[in-house]
Amino acid sequence: MGLAAGIFDADESVLISDGGLATELEARGHDLSDPLWSARLLSDAPEEIVAVHEAYFRAGARIATTASYQASFEGFAAHGIDRDRSAELLRRSVELARLARDGNGAAGLLVAASVGPYGAALADGSEYRGRYGLSVSALTRWHRPRLEILAAAGADVLACETVPDADEAEALVGLVHAVGVPAWLSYTIDGTSTRAGQPLGEAFAVAAGVDEIVAVGVNCCSPDDVPGAIEIASAIGKPVIVHPNSGERWDSRQRQWMGRSRFSADRARQWIAAGARIVGGCCRVGPAEIENIAAVTRRTCSGGGKSAENPP
Repeated sequence: MGLAAGIFDADESVLISDGGLATELEARGHDLSDPLWSARLLSDAPEEIVAVHEAYFRAGARIATTASYQASFEGFAAHGIDRDRSAELLRRSVELARLARDGNGAAGLLVAASVGPYGAALADGSEYRGRYGLSVSALTRWHRPRLEILAAAGADVLACETVPDADEAEALVGLVHAVGVPAWLSYTIDGTSTRAGQPLGEAFAVAAGVDEIVAVGVNCCSPDDVPGAIEIASAIGKPVIVHPNSGERWDSRQRQWMGRSRFSADRARQWIAAGARIVGGCCRVGPAEIENIAAVTRRTCSGGGKSAENPP
């Protein structure tokens, strides 16, 4: 996994990541209302996952995030999938992203194995609240088997993402350090606090001094909250990653997205100017938006920095 650490350490490079995997799968006609969400397609339609990864690479992304966010042993078991098959599907999530990467030239492209929060496995929105009532040690025990499988599956970096709570971050950071693999830590936030209400500065401090955490930042949040998060995350001294949502709001009663998108290439330019080093999107951000960001990044970097399309 030295490639990931090497690129993240390059002072002048900006990396474009992908957007929402589920967003594009739904755009391709897949019903993801199942509690397994996009992880269901690891078994049912793996070729569609490859196709979405390829679409983001063609759009200019250099990082593909695997379809393992909502994959868990408990979630698979509820669908009658035994533990051995569940482990196989976790490994498959990495294999599919690597297949897409290799089909797009591979050089300078990365695979990030998504390690979603405990709340995602509950499929009840708990990842946007945190405070599960579990101790750090209990969260560590829950995350360990899945994280170890993903760490050994051949990804370049682990994406510990949509973390709502500093306690869960502490568990994940401890596991990443113990396993000895590079990972990024990305919180879902509300303003300048975690979803659980902890000050973001204190939450990022969990990763300070842990060499295996190669970037910190935010995802699955409003674009409006990104500038403040970049400023706070930068104090940790690690590259900053931002993957906000489109800015639309999910109405659970009407089961549809409401409002307008506030995600734009111009905003991405501002995030990069503020210090973000890895920029992508989350819910409701698709290949078209990533292509726009990639174009902006090429122009931004042409004044002297390294282009996102020309890795160091």
